[in-house]
Amino acid sequence: MNGGRLRAPLMRRRRLRGWPWLALQIVLAGSLLALFLLPIYALFTYATPAEIWSAATNAAVDQAIWVTLYASGFAVLAAVVFAIPLGYLLGHRPFRGRSVIESVVALPVAVPHLLVGLGIFLLVIPGTPLFKFTHEIGFPVLNTIWGVVLVMVFVSAPYTVLASDLAFRAIDSRTLEAARSLGAGPATAFLTVSFPLALRGIVAGLLLTWARAVSEIGGILIVAFAIYPGGAYEGPVTSTISVLVYNLFQAGDLQGAAAVSTVFLLIAFALFLLVRVGERSGWVPWRRGELLP
Repeated sequence: MNGGRLRAPLMRRRRLRGWPWLALQIVLAGSLLALFLLPIYALFTYATPAEIWSAATNAAVDQAIWVTLYASGFAVLAAVVFAIPLGYLLGHRPFRGRSVIESVVALPVAVPHLLVGLGIFLLVIPGTPLFKFTHEIGFPVLNTIWGVVLVMVFVSAPYTVLASDLAFRAIDSRTLEAARSLGAGPATAFLTVSFPLALRGIVAGLLLTWARAVSEIGGILIVAFAIYPGGAYEGPVTSTISVLVYNLFQAGDLQGAAAVSTVFLLIAFALFLLVRVGERSGWVPWRRGELLP
């Protein structure tokens, strides 16, 4: 009996001590959520519904959105072709100088992207070997869709490299040894064992790559402020959506900038919502909660 009386106050004290910890978590988490939501709320409420609808049906805005999605699609494709093999090399094979390469891969994430744009600009300005080469092969960079893609790849592909590196490192080496003992060569082991096991991490990196690509502006302002017809793009002179919003803001059209931003936010939200629906419905190769963002 006495033991029961002693345990009851002790349990109450533990519950009371737990409340401050829970309250602290709620306050801190709520503060960050507020930081995420309040700027979005400001965008949605600054422009009227009529202005948002006008932006959504404006041909120039639609063209900027299409170009942004088109160029970011090329950036994701480039990440599949080039970033996944690099991530596999870093995560699968230890070699001398790997730390140096890992630092080089992480560098675009850390440096200001205006510096990225300036570096690419200096590489391809008239008179340089790359300027002549890119024009000869039909991929001019300055003020073209390929300039946008090049900047997007530079700033976003590292996310796929890093995610792939971590995903391949997480694979149990005994699984690969078992595949080799059954006669699988390096390519077969990669396609049938390593790649499927690392797929969730790779897709997470590709989603981050796409998100970073569509949000880029610093390098694009220098390399392709205006996008002219040529190569894979034959439409009118336009810009990416980030540059369009920047131009509207610089011109003092705050309602227009807010309306265009709201339209693109709705598109991005719909795409990420589609990913979440795919998690619930089994359309994607991972379960709910296993993949970010």
